[in-house]
Amino acid sequence: MSTERGTQTLREVWRSGAARLRQAGVEEADADAELLLLYLLGIGKTEWLRDMREPFPVEKLEVWESLLARREKGVPVQYVVGDQHFYGRAFEVTEAVLIPRPETELLAEAVLRIGDELFGPNGQGGSCPVVLDVGTGSGALSVTLAAERPTWRVIASDLSEDALAVARRNASKLGVGGKLAFVQGDLLTPFMVNGPGSDVEIDILVSNPPYIPSADIEGLQREVRDYEPRLALDGGEDGLNPYRAMAGQLTALKRLPRLVAWEVGAGQAADVAGLLRTAANWDDVYCVKDYAGIDRHVIALCK
Repeated sequence: MSTERGTQTLREVWRSGAARLRQAGVEEADADAELLLLYLLGIGKTEWLRDMREPFPVEKLEVWESLLARREKGVPVQYVVGDQHFYGRAFEVTEAVLIPRPETELLAEAVLRIGDELFGPNGQGGSCPVVLDVGTGSGALSVTLAAERPTWRVIASDLSEDALAVARRNASKLGVGGKLAFVQGDLLTPFMVNGPGSDVEIDILVSNPPYIPSADIEGLQREVRDYEPRLALDGGEDGLNPYRAMAGQLTALKRLPRLVAWEVGAGQAADVAGLLRTAANWDDVYCVKDYAGIDRHVIALCK
């Protein structure tokens, strides 16, 4: 391998960058170095495979070094490049929002499928359901639902104004800026009796709230522990505080949603399902497994 600057190929630069990340304890060093390099060069996977033997542009070396340095320190690669794909769309992510996870795509799929069963495919049954996404963060769920079902009326809420700003930008970038309403507030409080959204009749309530037990946060990967927003992680002593609160708030809404769909942490599904069963008389309460076979989403239905 050549050691002279300006004579290394893209492949050589990628391999040396991956080695640096690996030495720094980055688990997906090869993949992350590749992602950083593609971001730096503004190219896609096809171009990368075609051009990896081309010389690395020396004028980009300083920026390349800074990208690697941030990742070496533990900054998640998604924050370094500024986006994460979710349900086929690129979402802006900053340290104000949780990085969308693949398992949450299964929650979106479940809501889309059940919503079509309840209200007709894409509202063709004459119903245009009102959807509330609590703790929207980047807007991954709310924007996806609005984009996939244009007739649905989607509300995105979050306690963090910084998170809502990211969600607004994503909605605008992805072509649904005029289809979403954004509300700042804590869980269901804005939509309860005497709240500013108390007149809203919510048909579908979806949420991926904080569910990590407080004592477990220090043991998380440094990428999560040190960089993702604690507000979006900390679910209280046992991780169930947001679910308890929302379950207790359901009866203070103008009406009970016909569909409640919540993401939960590993081992929490039975407890969350119990909270929902206690809160109201549902026709059905069941769990949806994630890719690892873990009960990851709790669904409650009033048919």
